[in-house]
Amino acid sequence: MIASLTLALALAADPAVPPTQAEGQAFMKRLDADFRRLSVKQATADWVSKTYITVDTQRLVGWANEDLMEFLSRSVRESLRYGKTDLDPSSRRQLLMLRLVNEPPPAPADPTKRAELASIAARLTALYGEGKWCGKDGKGVCRDLGQLEEVMAESRDWEELVDAWAGWRTVARPMRPLYERMVGLSNEGAREIGFQDVGEQWRSGYDMPPEAFAAEIDRLWGELRPMYEQLHCYVRSRLQERYGKARVPDRGPIPAQLLGNMWSQSWENVYPLVVPYPGVGDTDVTAALVAGKWDATRMVKTGESFFTSMGLPPLPESFWTRSMLVKPRDREVICHASAWDIDYRSDLRVKMCIKPTEDDLVTVHHELGHNYYQRAYEGLPTLLQTGAHDGFHEAIGDALVLSITPDYMVKLGLLKSAAKDERAVVNAQMKKALEEVAFLPFSVLMDRWRWDVYAGRIAPDRYDASWWELAARYQGIVPPVPRSEADFDPGAKYHIASGVPYARYFLAGVLKFQFHRAMCRIAGDERPLHICSIQGSKEVGRRFGEMLAMGASKPWPDALEALSGERRMDPSAMLEYFAPLRAWLADRTRGQACGW
Repeated sequence: MIASLTLALALAADPAVPPTQAEGQAFMKRLDADFRRLSVKQATADWVSKTYITVDTQRLVGWANEDLMEFLSRSVRESLRYGKTDLDPSSRRQLLMLRLVNEPPPAPADPTKRAELASIAARLTALYGEGKWCGKDGKGVCRDLGQLEEVMAESRDWEELVDAWAGWRTVARPMRPLYERMVGLSNEGAREIGFQDVGEQWRSGYDMPPEAFAAEIDRLWGELRPMYEQLHCYVRSRLQERYGKARVPDRGPIPAQLLGNMWSQSWENVYPLVVPYPGVGDTDVTAALVAGKWDATRMVKTGESFFTSMGLPPLPESFWTRSMLVKPRDREVICHASAWDIDYRSDLRVKMCIKPTEDDLVTVHHELGHNYYQRAYEGLPTLLQTGAHDGFHEAIGDALVLSITPDYMVKLGLLKSAAKDERAVVNAQMKKALEEVAFLPFSVLMDRWRWDVYAGRIAPDRYDASWWELAARYQGIVPPVPRSEADFDPGAKYHIASGVPYARYFLAGVLKFQFHRAMCRIAGDERPLHICSIQGSKEVGRRFGEMLAMGASKPWPDALEALSGERRMDPSAMLEYFAPLRAWLADRTRGQACGW
């Protein structure tokens, strides 16, 4: 399956004196207990460090990460002894997953280097969470990421957008030397457990050789790129109407600050500028949430009710007392939404700074998808308590989000009606595509950049230049102001600063529609995919729960087949979902100079 690991096993195992089966079983029992204990310790410290950002909490999470890193590197080396021991399939699967743990990153055996890596990882995350922009002279009103994101979402003033965009990226400049050192140390740790570099370790987690996985990403993106290029062409033409061709030229990339998002990764905030049929269809869910005085708890309770309508159990009571659902007033926190299972025993939590917006309501459903996945597989050994592959975890909640249709919003009282005429459908699909389709190239380039950084194909003196080369190639965007190697724009994204692999989000973008199509079929809903909803289907809940309970105990094609009957990731479901918009875009952009 993974050539480098197979070779490592062959070299490390002593054929003369292989461990006995009893010794192997004892090792597996000890491995599971120690991994669970240290993971709970690390998760607890990590939770505190992200919800109370101080020097002390950074130190605590650094120590916990260091302990887990030491355990993982030592256990991987020890596990190589059992290459020829007669172990059951579950144990074999656990040994594979042990080598693929990448959060925290693989660490060198040298204790000094390991401590340094743990400290750097904690510091990078803290720099991101503490980041503020206080104006060019440092004497202005200081704004955190959430406040700067509001500017990006709401402003249409060129200079104000540039200021917020460039201002946030100043927080990443101090990360640059730390990131370079982290790459070197984690690569050293990866080589010690049989990988060429960290990027190869990441690409090895998909039940196929790492080079085959890179080719799979290219295949999937190649099938979806024409749809993105259509959307890019149309959005650019509408932005030209607003800002002029001198600033948004024909056949050119789009200036990054104009797309309503700090990283140009989703464009739904520019929907008012690009709406195909203004005034057709009531789509302002955010206004309804504000008018209805929806608070964070009500939004999360609504998400929970979606899952329970399918026969799944309610969230544990501890979820409501231990989660962080709103931004505290008395301390610095990382608001980036995430779902947690602290103890692998249903200590489920969500960390968010929820606001009454449609985007946050959707995000709530997504994060609860993680929590329900975590709960479903909690009976498995700890190393198998994860997604079939990491894209599955991201896709689960998103697949259910596709059932948040206008009809669903009407049921919640957030829309007055669910207009079904063609113009309303195109408007709704445009709004969805600005989120889903626009995201695809960003989710590809994130790890393309890191794979090349870890492999040494991108040297530290080209970190920023190479980032923007990939952004131009994949997204068709350019920075609004000159950049240099004094900048570290990749670090302005949470997942770079915190070392979280990102290909999972691209895979989720494909799988969510594939899951949705499969669940619509199970529910017997034969309407077009963009209208279908599986809310309330107990049969979907049963089949869905069975797939979730598999965790990582089987190769991911087995899990995919359990729900869909298919064994290959298939972007055709996404293309089918957006069929009405694709037809409209083809007509609307006919004769235009598309591409960049």
